[in-house]
Amino acid sequence: MNTRTALAFAFACSLPLLAACKRDATPPKPANGDYAVQTWVLPAEAGSMAPDLVSAPGERVLLSWINRRGGRRNALQFASYTEQAGWQSQPRTIAVGNSLIANAADTPHLLATPDGALWAQWLQRQPDDAGGYDLVLARSRDGGMAWTQITRVNDDARPVEHGFAALWPDGADALGIAWLDGRAQGIGEAHGPDGHNAVSGAMQLRANRFDMSLNRGVDAQVDARSCDCCQTAVAMTARGPLLAYRDRSDDEIRDIAVTRLENGAWSAPKIIHADGWKIDACPVAGPALAASGDTAVVAWYSEAGGTPTLRLARSPNSGDRFFAPVAVDAGAAVLGRAAVAIDTQQVWVAWLREDAQGQTLMLARYALDLSKPLQKIQIAKLGARGLASGYPKLAVDAGGAWLVWTDVVKGAAHLKGARIAR
Repeated sequence: MNTRTALAFAFACSLPLLAACKRDATPPKPANGDYAVQTWVLPAEAGSMAPDLVSAPGERVLLSWINRRGGRRNALQFASYTEQAGWQSQPRTIAVGNSLIANAADTPHLLATPDGALWAQWLQRQPDDAGGYDLVLARSRDGGMAWTQITRVNDDARPVEHGFAALWPDGADALGIAWLDGRAQGIGEAHGPDGHNAVSGAMQLRANRFDMSLNRGVDAQVDARSCDCCQTAVAMTARGPLLAYRDRSDDEIRDIAVTRLENGAWSAPKIIHADGWKIDACPVAGPALAASGDTAVVAWYSEAGGTPTLRLARSPNSGDRFFAPVAVDAGAAVLGRAAVAIDTQQVWVAWLREDAQGQTLMLARYALDLSKPLQKIQIAKLGARGLASGYPKLAVDAGGAWLVWTDVVKGAAHLKGARIAR
């Protein structure tokens, strides 16, 4: 099995603070109309990892990350940025504690709802080190100054894994969340002659709704058998939230599936493209998803056929069907770990490569119908190797794209950022 299909691991880093600052001065515009890359200085110094990047009302982007330093408690922090004013404050702390899990693959998430509230989700180790961990959800009513509303997302107390969440706004003041839930694992579906479980249950994909007071709805079991540790992704379409994840068939085919929440119910999951990737372990390679109106785009990694490939596919009808994918990149160097976004002019996709010279972060723009690539850019050469570089995050606005990633400099994790604009 290729080493990139190994399970995700947690690693530790430290986090001092960096004074707020704007991005570097705008470089000369390319003569051919292409987009140019400039450094976007982030308010997190050496030791930062596990970033999340989301757009928010008021032409803001929200950046979160985890700080973990030897001998100190883990901290989840965030900051808000506008292109006009730069970073709007020093980083603010959402949660802190040794039970807060830092994992390169299963990162925390932020969300802003129309009522002005901020929501945050992270992983919390269970008490007494029972061997499992829970999903924790928090809500701030004052722009992130205080996070006094906190609850556990999964309602079981089993010492198993719960994680790889995706968040979306549900109305003006509520939140929807989907996650991978291991509560059925280890519960026998059949029994051997000695009375012990002969068949173990699978990881489930579940979803629920939380209102402004963090009151929970009723869990929906979206899929009873999903891949164990691949990221989930969600995007708002004209017909409701579209959820993408890596499915897992009985014979270990692990292709990408989607389902949509419409009129209060999840549609039957559909495979977006029959790659036929059969693998006996989780590849830690979930899909990336973006949508605008009825158009949805999914990017994903596959080794079907023996060649690592990053694929990109489009749906014209909010995920009811997808056209045949295009191959963004292929070959032994492709790591995947994609991020995708869409605006009124193009589709953006970022991904990682690794060869004997090291890792490279790439970015490409495609026509909205994916009929042709518009530009391919090498964003950065990385000092990180393997999973130390984590998973890049991408957001777009009218001026271009924002991109963040994790690198390693002199043995310490660093968050890096770029603005891609004309």
